[in-house]
Amino acid sequence: MNQEQFKNTVFVHKDKLFRFAKRILVDEEEAFDAVQNVMMKLWQWKDRLHQYSNLEAFCMQSVKNEALNRIKRDKVRSDFAERQQIIGMTESRVGNTKEIILEMVNSLPEKQRLVMHLRDVEDYDIAEIAEVLDMGESAVRVNLMRARQRVREQLTKLFDYESARIYSSRKGT
Repeated sequence: MNQEQFKNTVFVHKDKLFRFAKRILVDEEEAFDAVQNVMMKLWQWKDRLHQYSNLEAFCMQSVKNEALNRIKRDKVRSDFAERQQIIGMTESRVGNTKEIILEMVNSLPEKQRLVMHLRDVEDYDIAEIAEVLDMGESAVRVNLMRARQRVREQLTKLFDYESARIYSSRKGT
């Protein structure tokens, strides 16, 4: 397949591929990069593309796979960064759970942090919090639930990490 044939059979789908990638990835630049990466791979495979009966479907499948791989890679990176943050907090303050929890609460988004403080520290009821923060009661409940869930998830990861570290140090001795 030469450049002109590639342009007429594969490159004509670039706009559709971009829209599809953008639907999956949301970010326009990330979608553009994904489509560009797929186009480069398709160009490298240009001599094998004739074996696909529906080239457009193959291109769409390739873009979908590229987009999902990018999402997966980003999730792995963010999970690693979060794990490193927890490890750093643990190593710098071993045994100081209250301080660690306060840091976790302070790292919450503002609304969640305020709602959690008013409810769990100041012992306000939901209606009072709604009035103080000028929010609906359901919004207060949702923010409180999300804040508690986030802190619980971080604590679980922290305690799992600590348990694994303790277990591995006992196993090693």
